[in-house]
Parts: sequence; C-alpha cells; structure tokens
Amino acid sequence: MSKVLNVGLVGFGLSGRYFHTPFLSVNPKFRLKKIASSRPDAVRAFDPSIEWVATPAELFEDPTIDLVFICSPNETHVDYARQALEQGKHVVVEKPFALSETGAVELLELAQKQGCIATAYQNRRWDSDFLTIKRLLADGSLGTLVEYEGRYDRYAPVPPDSQSWKELPGIGRGNLYNLGPHMLDQALNLFGRPDTVEATIRIIRPNSRVTDYFDIKLGYADKVVRVESNYMVYHNQPRYRLNGTEGSFIKGGLDVQEERQRLNQLPNLPDWGVEPPDRWGTLYRDGQSILIESERGNYTPFYDNLYDAIVNGAEPAITPTDIQQLARVIDLAMESSQTLRTISF
Repeated sequence: MSKVLNVGLVGFGLSGRYFHTPFLSVNPKFRLKKIASSRPDAVRAFDPSIEWVATPAELFEDPTIDLVFICSPNETHVDYARQALEQGKHVVVEKPFALSETGAVELLELAQKQGCIATAYQNRRWDSDFLTIKRLLADGSLGTLVEYEGRYDRYAPVPPDSQSWKELPGIGRGNLYNLGPHMLDQALNLFGRPDTVEATIRIIRPNSRVTDYFDIKLGYADKVVRVESNYMVYHNQPRYRLNGTEGSFIKGGLDVQEERQRLNQLPNLPDWGVEPPDRWGTLYRDGQSILIESERGNYTPFYDNLYDAIVNGAEPAITPTDIQQLARVIDLAMESSQTLRTISF
C-alpha cells in the first residue's frame, strides 16, 4: 500500500463518532486528520491528535484532505457534499444521500465532472442478518422466493421538550429518511428496480411532529416485497420474514456491531460481528425447523472498497445507479402516500 488517505469528518454525533471512527482508526489505509463539529470538547476527548475545526468550510479548504465523510443533519447533506466536491474531495454521504432524486443526480454529476468518488454509506449491506439472507437465497434453501418482508421497529415515544433535530419538523425528517434508506437499499440490492411503489407514511406517536411510520410495497411481477417501520412497537416483531416455494425463514434481533461500537469496542477484535445463537434465524422446510447460524457481520469491506475505488479505480460497492434508484423510490413513496395511489417506477 503506497498511499494513505487523509480523512475529514463533518459532524461528530452518532454516525461520525460511533460508526466511522472505529473502522477508520484500525484501518491503515486511512488517517483521520480533521473533524468539523460543534462539539470541540468531544473531539478532543476522543483523540487530541485529531484537529478540530468549527466549520465544514475550514475542512473542505484543507488541501491535504483527500476524503470527507458527511455525517451532519439530513438537510445539509447535499450542500456540504457539493462544497467538498467543488474542492476536489471524494465524499461519503450518510443516508439519506440526498432528499430527492434531483439532489442525488446533481451530486453524482458533479462528482463525475470533478473526477471524484461520491458514494453513500449503506453499511447495512454488511449486517449479519442481511448477509445470511443473501446466502439462503443464493443456495436455494427457500426454493423460489415469493414474499419478502423487512421491518425495523422501535418503541420510541417522543421525549418531553425534545430538541433533537430528528424530532423537529422539516424536509428530510422522519423515519422514512432515517431507517428507510437502509431497508429499501437492502430490498433493491436483492431484487433490483421495482415496477411500482405503493406507500403509507404517517405520524402515529402522540405529540410527534415527524412521520414515524411507513409501510412501503415494491411491486415485482414474481414476488411481494414489503418494508415497514413503526416507532410505537413495544415488543418487536421479527425483522425479516421470507417465504419461498420450498421453505420460510424468520429472523429477529439486531446486528451486534452497532451496540459494540457504542461501547467503544474496535472492529479488529477476533469475535467482531459474530451473532450469539439467540439471535440466529430459523429456516422452516421439509416439516422441520432448523436454526441457521448467522453470517459474520463486518462493515470493513465498505471501507476497503472505498479505498480501492479512490486509489485503484475499482467500482464503488454503492454505485451511482444504486444511489439514484433509491432516491427515486423514496420520492415515489412520498408521492404514493400523499396521493393514495400506486406509482409506476
């Protein structure tokens, strides 16, 4: 390896602090050099060798920075990514990449013009459960798939006097833009472009000012695909239900990586991403129920691929087509919910 990429983070909340820094800190291909954040004390407490700056512009103007991660509130993503690209930086944008297909296309075209990589952080492609589902579909354990349901529920009442930006009304707020990009990206990664989109998006929590429920059906000729999220579920239902001509697979629980990242554990541990048996899913076929050991989750391949895309010209794991297609699905889901119609892709 001949080149180490100097990295800057915009934002040092959950995404910047707990999702990216553990993987960047143990990967010798990257050097986390500078963080733009409103929390200088948190940056210095994390690592005093990393330079803190007050504004993203200061970071973008640094000629030594090669790559910028945009980890700021949703409505700032396009503007900050545009500024970084205009300064010749490669960018990774937290989900949602943009708040519309138009915004996504603008950034992707600018990146191409600048000769830069612009990609989205879709780490959930490397969750244990999703990798296990991909394995079962590939090896034919379910026969021909006829139904896929993915859901991500929480019990998250609105905190009194909450000032979290995620609970304040505005464009790009609500769980469609929080959990939806991951869930829809997984479905699109498995099944490709849908024929139609049908959605219900609404507020169901008392005192909520942002949408907190969605039910989205992606139309395909040969299967039923549905993703759902509800912030008023006290006892979680299975995350995934898959039905095929020869079997069914049901799995609950969450990937273990996020909870370990929140505990400041590093992904170079020997048991990183290994799910305990009580989180494994069950395959039902031939009159039997079979506990299926989960694939090991690991977000490291995202960063390795990112490096190869920037340095060696490899195709990004999350391609421009992936990004634009997901943005279009979200746009159509909003249109469908507002008009009470099924929308053609």
